[in-house]
Amino acid sequence: MQIPKRRSQTLQFQEEQDHLITAEKLERLKRELEDIQKRQRPKTVEDLAFAKEQGDLSENAEYQDAKARLARFDSRIFSLKERIKNAQVIARGPDASGRIKTGSTVVVLVNGKEKSYQILGVQESEPARGRISYLSPLGEALLGHEIGETILLSTDNGAVQYQIMEVK
Repeated sequence: MQIPKRRSQTLQFQEEQDHLITAEKLERLKRELEDIQKRQRPKTVEDLAFAKEQGDLSENAEYQDAKARLARFDSRIFSLKERIKNAQVIARGPDASGRIKTGSTVVVLVNGKEKSYQILGVQESEPARGRISYLSPLGEALLGHEIGETILLSTDNGAVQYQIMEVK
């Protein structure tokens, strides 16, 4: 028997499997990795050594704290290295034929208002800032279309019409 998965677990699995990121995000990950390896982790190792010198380790809160921080840094370093190693950088703009693809910025007309969306991978989606995942309902609906086309997206409140005005 298979145990049902929560929506958050499913999304986390998708995020782990989605390696599409922008060049800017890749650079931020590399900077974070360098900062942890060259500044934060060595400082924590020093703190751990100092706390160890204080004596009784079973009741030494500084030692326990430094040990836990070191474990978090090691875990984060491993995670960052994996994300950098598996990263697939998204090229910006439409494809050669002008169709929307991952990395495109799309201006649509919806309910008489212009809205701009950047279609990215799961790791970088921030719907409140207009950065949507290519796996989101709107992202999926827009992929492969071009300027002038109209997309009809079904929602809980009925269908919403999106007219593509511009693709960058």
